[in-house]
Amino acid sequence: MRLVASYFVVRTLELARLPAYVIPTLIFPTMIFVFFAVPQAEDPTTANVVMASFMAFAVLGVAFFQFGVGIASERRSPWEAYLRTLAVSPQSRFLSRVFSALAFAIAASAIVVLIAVVLTPVRLSVLGWLRLGAATLVGSVPFAFFGISLGYWAHPRGALPLANLLYLLLSYAGGLWVRPHGLPAAVARISPLLPTRLYGEVVWSAALEIPWRADHWIWLGAYAVLFGLLAVAGYRRDEGERYR
Repeated sequence: MRLVASYFVVRTLELARLPAYVIPTLIFPTMIFVFFAVPQAEDPTTANVVMASFMAFAVLGVAFFQFGVGIASERRSPWEAYLRTLAVSPQSRFLSRVFSALAFAIAASAIVVLIAVVLTPVRLSVLGWLRLGAATLVGSVPFAFFGISLGYWAHPRGALPLANLLYLLLSYAGGLWVRPHGLPAAVARISPLLPTRLYGEVVWSAALEIPWRADHWIWLGAYAVLFGLLAVAGYRRDEGERYR
């Protein structure tokens, strides 16, 4: 665990010094929230829902950019190739990446919460806040695996535009920007099938302090397994190309 902690500190400090990462990850979701969601939050119920949506949107940014773009960029780095020759297990480096992403995810969602508390009539009980935090973090697991898959399967030069495209399209079609009933008919038909819509459903339930539906969690779990398998296959493919 000492090695994991060391990697975590180095990775987190390295990312914190990169404006190109910090601004889109921490600032962009909050800007969109302030300009487009805050004016809609006229009552506690609406405020709770839009806050939950943009907490999820902020966490998605970490998954797509820190995992997806970060891994893809590192794949072409000689330093990454050197690290793989060291007597360090891939699990240690992976755990450090997960903990670092968790730190940025908490920071990104916390900024949204802070703005929501200051600018909107958001109201939640203590249990409601705990449920919302748990739903936001646990529900993000499939997207962490999605980001890792993207990092290992996408071409390093194409990872950034692809991550941006998927991040924005899936967030919109999943109802995180516009409530599902406000989506165009064609988008509304496919929205319930998307992992971002399922993620929205679990955070909205927590924000509204109503029970979760088991099928939402089951489908999120199925997406986690699917993306996890893609991530493992991508890692093995990349390792085979480098060291065969």
